[in-house]
Amino acid sequence: MTKALARTVAALRALAPSFDAAARAGKARALRRIAGMPLQADRTLLRYHDSLLFLAAHPADAAQAAQVERELRRVATALRARRGAVPPALRNQGLPHVDTTTRFSHDCVRWLLAQPDLRVELDAVEAPLLDFNAVLRLTLPTLEQADTQAGLDADALMQALQVPPRQRLPFLVAQLAALDAQPLVKDLLFDSLGLAVRVRPRSASLSKARNRLPMAQRFLATERLRRFDVPALLAAPLPRPRPLDGPARDQVVGVVRRTMLLTARETDPATYLDAASLRVHDLERGLSVALYGMVPARQLPMESYVGFTLFKNGLPVAYGGAWLLGPRAAFGMNIFEPYRGGESGYMMGQVLRAYRQAFGVRWFEVDAYQFGLDNPDGIRSGAYWFYWRHGFRSVDPVLAARAEREAGRIAQGRGHRSSAATLRAFTGSSVALDLGGPMPPALAELTAPVTDWIARHHGGDRRAATADAVRLLRARCAAVGGAARLGLPARPDADQARVLAEVALLAQALAVQDARRLRLLAAMVRAKPRDVDRYQRLLLDFLEPAPTTATPACSSSRWSASRPGPSSSA
Repeated sequence: MTKALARTVAALRALAPSFDAAARAGKARALRRIAGMPLQADRTLLRYHDSLLFLAAHPADAAQAAQVERELRRVATALRARRGAVPPALRNQGLPHVDTTTRFSHDCVRWLLAQPDLRVELDAVEAPLLDFNAVLRLTLPTLEQADTQAGLDADALMQALQVPPRQRLPFLVAQLAALDAQPLVKDLLFDSLGLAVRVRPRSASLSKARNRLPMAQRFLATERLRRFDVPALLAAPLPRPRPLDGPARDQVVGVVRRTMLLTARETDPATYLDAASLRVHDLERGLSVALYGMVPARQLPMESYVGFTLFKNGLPVAYGGAWLLGPRAAFGMNIFEPYRGGESGYMMGQVLRAYRQAFGVRWFEVDAYQFGLDNPDGIRSGAYWFYWRHGFRSVDPVLAARAEREAGRIAQGRGHRSSAATLRAFTGSSVALDLGGPMPPALAELTAPVTDWIARHHGGDRRAATADAVRLLRARCAAVGGAARLGLPARPDADQARVLAEVALLAQALAVQDARRLRLLAAMVRAKPRDVDRYQRLLLDFLEPAPTTATPACSSSRWSASRPGPSSSA
């Protein structure tokens, strides 16, 4: 029976991404046959669960959708009966009633500890860079710090502080929370402890199969979209965001964060998600994309790191983000393994469309790791050509010319395949999708003049340079019309003060003198901590002054394709 189940699951997996009548009938037969077989907690069960997830995201009809949901419940029942006794291969896979064990950041663990549908405990201390004594010496009340100087190991120190084993993780999280005002220091200390945590689900709701967004209507998959017009898709106006009241917004935030937990991963935008920045756009073919920025204390200098989670029929199928710098964005996307083999190109196109329309991006750049640099899977899969088919080209002109020649040989249709050596050579530069206009500046082109200015005018003294830059910016604003009238806050709060230091240094390094650009910089100080959309519009205007006949487009109603990428179909 075990071999028969494995063969049937393999047949189902092979049929899953096909949607013709024969494939639909074959999938229905395979599901009926598997429904009559007992399930074992082994790798076959994991492969079956992944196939069910794909089918749940791509149901052919209502009957198949119901059939898949019944089988997902049966998988959950089988695993509940084996709770705590599953093989290692099934852990960290987001299965129902199965634990996840890994390392997370301080803020992520603190969030996990507050969730009622799971239990979090300290699992192990892995290769710590600092011991408990060194860290707690910085956080304990002074009258208790003597215990940290007695040479005790971690267990003995916890006993001396009367912290029972089950309370040790919450205790450590609470101690490091005293450093919230210094988040980078807090992260460094917490990470240095090497704490691996075990997350135990209290119900099947904490699983990939149940972690979903509500959808008004299910999209039925009757074909796989392989070819589409890339420029037309990116230029299509973005639908208005889904209305979200407080509970609905909290639900989306929870789904986004649990998506990372259930794949034993973590991204800064998910962990430090600013709920006020969250928006969900419902797109075509059952896709929805959630876009979200980060809370002020975690934002990057100049750039806006905006993350995304992509959903198909409510199921999270991909995640990633874009590092926005005006019209330029470094972009990264990862499709979760159960959902690969579907409409990967179209899904990426929809995410690019969302960033382009929402934020006015016209240059998307992908790091070489995504297609093979220090990434053997990228070489084996020929990921470079995936990006090529969707209009991306090597930033290095020599590599771009070589890729053109290689693409010509492939197009001749004689079975030519790029060698691993050729694909590795292409990782010598990033690739970019250029949607028109002048080359936008990279972050280094803004930061290098700042470093030069600090060296020339302040001998490398960063503190003095920053104070002087702020003073000079205020003076320039006053000279051209008054700092208050230009919008520069007289008493900036902590978040605004960080941005003020950034824009002041930039103003000096770039010798910004005119009132219009000074007004934009002043507005950035107020906007960046609170409103990623407004900040991005201001930065677009600062880096790309608009023609007198038009306003910089950063909304779906005003943005249009100005120049398509080199490839218009995939």
